[in-house]
Amino acid sequence: MKNLVEKILKGDSVAIARGISLVENNPDETQMLMKEIFPHTGESTVIGITGAPGTGKSTLVDQMIDVLIEKKRKIGIVAVDPSSPFTGGAILGDRIRMMRHSVHPDVFIRSMATRGHMGGLAKASGEALLILEASGKDFLLVETVGVGQDEIEVVQLADIIIVILTPGSGDEIQIFKAGIMEIADLFVINKADSPDAEKTERQIKAMLDFGNKGETAPPVLKTVATEGHGIKPLIERIDHIVTSRNEETRAERRKKRISYLLREIINERLFKEAMKNIQDVDFDECVNDIYNHTSDPYTIADQIINTLTKKA
Repeated sequence: MKNLVEKILKGDSVAIARGISLVENNPDETQMLMKEIFPHTGESTVIGITGAPGTGKSTLVDQMIDVLIEKKRKIGIVAVDPSSPFTGGAILGDRIRMMRHSVHPDVFIRSMATRGHMGGLAKASGEALLILEASGKDFLLVETVGVGQDEIEVVQLADIIIVILTPGSGDEIQIFKAGIMEIADLFVINKADSPDAEKTERQIKAMLDFGNKGETAPPVLKTVATEGHGIKPLIERIDHIVTSRNEETRAERRKKRISYLLREIINERLFKEAMKNIQDVDFDECVNDIYNHTSDPYTIADQIINTLTKKA
């Protein structure tokens, strides 16, 4: 473990991959690893990239990598994909689209499966980002799975949230306005070579003005990711957002990430501890009781949790 930590801190790609695999598949050893690397985290800028399927998130990320490499930035990418129902692994493989960058010494790309985790992220996304931070990456890009309105969990982990939309998506804007439209620091209209791009921009700005509570509305930028158009202005805008924030704002974002990670760790450990006190047969009986309406899920949950308090 000491050797693995040392290699991660030196930015060794193989060690980073092993570390992320460890947090995905071996929770018992994760604690030891994360305790060692956590003091070396906190310096990276985390950018969350979210939006509906088909908006071109992966292509945009691919082009962003090009510009960040030109700027001599060290980059980590976590691309979250839906899970295979058979293996539990990622099935879209965003790394295939970004493969041309995978051999670059300053770029690390990892696809992660949701494995049933809701909110657009993989369960181990937070730990993966910490490992990439500890490895010395400057910019961490998190591409969410693309599931729609409930995909707002990324706001807990990212310093900057980019919401990607496409022209002609008036209905999509209506769907998102109560969800991810409210978490954006920056809007990107991708595929802006469409004739509907100007109309979509007006719709977004009108909606932002309507919901404005005296704060400055997030900027709206246009890109054509397939051709690399608009990517440099996007990176410049991201840099501006980062540098314009005061220390208090940066600390607030960092604390939000820590709060999210702490809650996830507590939830997972309490669940595991509670399940230790009930055998599979007993659990099946509980399910049958609920099914037969001789009990209810809340009463059963209370009974299981009470075993923890008695144990304590």
